[in-house]
Amino acid sequence: MEENGNAAPNRFLVKFSGEYLAGKGGSGFSTERLAHVSEELKQAKAHANGIAVVVGGGNFFRGGRALPALIDRVTGDQIGMLATAMNALALRDAFRGAGLQAESVCAFPVGGVLDQYDPDSARQVLDQGSVLILGGGTGNAFFTTDTTACLRALELGAQTVIKATRVDGVFSDDPEKNHEAVRYDHISYDFALSNGLQVMDATAFTLCRENGLSVRVIDLGVKGNLQSAVKGESVGTLVDVSGGTHD
Repeated sequence: MEENGNAAPNRFLVKFSGEYLAGKGGSGFSTERLAHVSEELKQAKAHANGIAVVVGGGNFFRGGRALPALIDRVTGDQIGMLATAMNALALRDAFRGAGLQAESVCAFPVGGVLDQYDPDSARQVLDQGSVLILGGGTGNAFFTTDTTACLRALELGAQTVIKATRVDGVFSDDPEKNHEAVRYDHISYDFALSNGLQVMDATAFTLCRENGLSVRVIDLGVKGNLQSAVKGESVGTLVDVSGGTHD
């Protein structure tokens, strides 16, 4: 297991949830959240050699245990993929409104609305300086947007997946329930696995681990955090092959 040798210097993939876009309303879009994400991306983009974005669809639809009994799991996942496509469209316009060049694509074609994702074309978009928003998940049921983020990061040559969340990194326990939980600055994949730390779902995390793709977990709600992560500053928690002092 080695660090990802195919990564383009200073290229990143940012992953955040659809729920974040909803704000306190719980569904749909919060103008405040769209503006905040756009400004954070704009600041970070000035220090990056390409940024791609993967967003969930939880502000419109959540599958899994929340599915009504009459909806099949595969159908539920397909509805979720369509929700991420809607978010990709909204983010494209929000980013453009903030002065960024931005394009959206989808894992499957949405005729007349979104072109289908293609790795070669996507890399060209990043090379030309646009932010690329990736909708539709992987295009397959049973795979999360965390897995999508890791897969697309590897395909696009990103050096790091920045997982933007509601908490400031990876903790020894749930910080929202246990105020004595300890935040880690730098850990290895093996340390995270052996200690049962919830960085990503198992499929996504294994994909990163086996390909040496680093993951940095940050709090998206803190202004400047995304820019700091792109600049390589010590913010949130870095998870990689080497790990830190907690191993």
